Amino acid sequence: MREENAQIHTHAVLHNEEGFLEGVKDCVPTLLGYLSIGFAAGVVEKTAGLSVMEIALMCLLLYAGSAQFIAAGMIAAHTPSTAIVFTIFFVNLRHLLMSAALSPYFRQLSPVRNILVGCLLTDETFGVAMNQAAAKQSIPEKWMHGLNVTAYLNWFLANLAGAFFGQWITDPEKYGLDFALPAMFIGLLVLQMVSRSKLVVDVIVALSAVIIAVAVSIAVSGSAGVIVATVLGATIGMVVEKWK
Repeated sequence: MREENAQIHTHAVLHNEEGFLEGVKDCVPTLLGYLSIGFAAGVVEKTAGLSVMEIALMCLLLYAGSAQFIAAGMIAAHTPSTAIVFTIFFVNLRHLLMSAALSPYFRQLSPVRNILVGCLLTDETFGVAMNQAAAKQSIPEKWMHGLNVTAYLNWFLANLAGAFFGQWITDPEKYGLDFALPAMFIGLLVLQMVSRSKLVVDVIVALSAVIIAVAVSIAVSGSAGVIVATVLGATIGMVVEKWK
């Protein structure tokens, strides 16, 4: 009986390890993108006047590519700290929407375990997780941790590399490093559109989001435009999908 229990326990441990390692493996396709974008972020942050320690803390505590690029630009422009904080807050509000989309797959977890899953969620890991959900109708907790932790560590190391080499790159725009983040988002968007095979709906949502973002940005601000376009674009997509 003890041997059987030991075998069951060993099998459970191996299964959990495999889940974590599968998450690590599924993160690999995004690692090259993270390396290039993280390196670019480190260079931009360094040229904005941040020290290596400040860049490291920004990666570990903020951990948001778009927010870090925005913060670096605002710091370089000597923007007041309150304006930087509020801008980053509004830009990162989209994480509420991403977390809400993933929450049904983790309802069985305790609040603490849900926080551990969600605190390292990014746009890229969200995209990979949604592809996993579409393919297998589930998102294992261990798999999600493997995905998130791998992306987190990779981003941290890439930023530090950019911070180190940034002292020799005085003009990031000259090498197109400021476009690294939009380029990766475009790549992820194209891959997801191809995998969904719902081109008409995706094009309608994309055009609607662009028009809304531009209109709101002109009337209010760029960060508000991103949030409003995300909410209304998703709503339009849902309505069009149901109507079809």
